[in-house]
Amino acid sequence: MNDLRKDSVTWAEIDEGSCEQRIDNFLCKHLKGVPKSHIYRILRSGEIRVNKKRVDQTYRLQLGDQVRIPPVRVAEQPPRDYVPALEFPILYEDDALLAIDKPCGVAVHGGSGVSFGVIEQLRSARPQAKFLELVHRLDRETSGVLLLAKKRSALTALHEQMRDGKTDKRYLTLAIGSWKNVKQHVKFPLHKFTRADGERRVMVREDGQESHTVFALQQSWAGYSLLEAQLKTGRTHQIRVHLAHLGFPIAGDDKYGDFARNKELAKQGLKRMFLHAYSIALVHPITGEALRLVAPLPKELEKFIAKLDVGIPSPLGRGLGRG
Repeated sequence: MNDLRKDSVTWAEIDEGSCEQRIDNFLCKHLKGVPKSHIYRILRSGEIRVNKKRVDQTYRLQLGDQVRIPPVRVAEQPPRDYVPALEFPILYEDDALLAIDKPCGVAVHGGSGVSFGVIEQLRSARPQAKFLELVHRLDRETSGVLLLAKKRSALTALHEQMRDGKTDKRYLTLAIGSWKNVKQHVKFPLHKFTRADGERRVMVREDGQESHTVFALQQSWAGYSLLEAQLKTGRTHQIRVHLAHLGFPIAGDDKYGDFARNKELAKQGLKRMFLHAYSIALVHPITGEALRLVAPLPKELEKFIAKLDVGIPSPLGRGLGRG
């Protein structure tokens, strides 16, 4: 890999996209290809200046700050893989916040064998956007409300709300089995691990992270239960693993579900996992307004529910009817 040398001092003026970001993180993004050890060395030596003053790596940049960047060697970047520009159905948008209805089958970001996801496609579609970051994540197989921040101040405020449990995320899911309780709190601790083939999974284990889901029965049929799942914590695959551990796997779940049953469900029209992030309530990070954003149940899931109403073979081997 060749090196390119920036032979002269450059100056960067901080805009809203970098405001409140730590100087070390800003430099890592600005000087792609420069080893982090070198970035910290030029910070310690005082070669990096903000408004003509020395700062340490914990300094948070402010709007209008002038950052002096000395000459450095930058590793030449390979050509960026093509990312198609794509917009997604918008549920809400203003200067600080974007909420979209993510389709099933689309990753939220590239990685783990996926070249690109929602965030990369949106950035490609909006080259003028100074800042666009995911506020949270959804599994590739999960559809529904996905939040993105258009300002760093909005991102940090929303992350704080989520850490403090001030957002309310709710999902709709179809579980295989006859759920009895109208409302049930589930608090199994969850442990993440990597399988021999490199795939990341989650299991219930005593030394796992504290996890809390509240399930509320919405509708039932013989052998199927439509549940609302309210997340009190936001662990990876939380709803899927909690339900599978209880013996009520999500219909169509190809990781923790009933694989034989999933094949039958696919023949009956359900060709995806029945898990949809239908609602999130939050306080607007800038205005303080209370917001509740809702993504309607996708048509393919509505159609499958309609088939349950009519009556298809149940996993218990008898016809379905309303519970």
